Amino acid sequence: MPLISLVRHGQASFGAQDYDALSDLGREQATAAGRELARRGLRDPHLMTGTLTRQRDTAQLLAEAAGFTDPVREDPRWNEYDHLALLARYTDPVPTGQADSRAVQGLLDRALEAWMEDTEETGPAGWATFENGITAALTELTTTLGQGRDAIVVTSGGVLAALCGALLSLPPAGVVALNRVTVNAAVTTLVVGSSGTSLLTFNDHAHFTSDRRRLLTYR
Repeated sequence: MPLISLVRHGQASFGAQDYDALSDLGREQATAAGRELARRGLRDPHLMTGTLTRQRDTAQLLAEAAGFTDPVREDPRWNEYDHLALLARYTDPVPTGQADSRAVQGLLDRALEAWMEDTEETGPAGWATFENGITAALTELTTTLGQGRDAIVVTSGGVLAALCGALLSLPPAGVVALNRVTVNAAVTTLVVGSSGTSLLTFNDHAHFTSDRRRLLTYR
């Protein structure tokens, strides 16, 4: 049965002028994830990524480290939601001097849950559009995989939480809980079987243990 390895991008540049760029640590994480996926012996993996810079760069570094030579295909449906837009829409601004990652994460948790519960927003900016785009991208990907081929998708924490939430029929609070603990460059694995696609593992980051624990980050 085909396996799909969903990889969260490496650490972005929180607090920098260009958040979408990988940090130096994020580049190390991407390389480590590539080595881990090479060790797993995936079968002729189909490589996919979103179009955000942090996703594309993670995919490229991962592929180089793993020795994957197939071109990396891009699909914007694997892109992260606009967290700044959500914060502006559903929360008050972070007080001056308190804009550290933990404070922002707390506000984002509330904004994300409010977004999912906002039944009046049914257009392109709505949760349903975001979630439906992700599940459609997954369905399309599974149709391209034969019995002897696996896939790797580099995406983001919110996408992973939304997709796993849909597969497990989780309520909004459950999706928020998954989003909060996604590790940079961790691997979530899906298995494609005759009865559909199922979650096999979530947020596997064993490649960041022991002497590589310094690579473990959540934001």
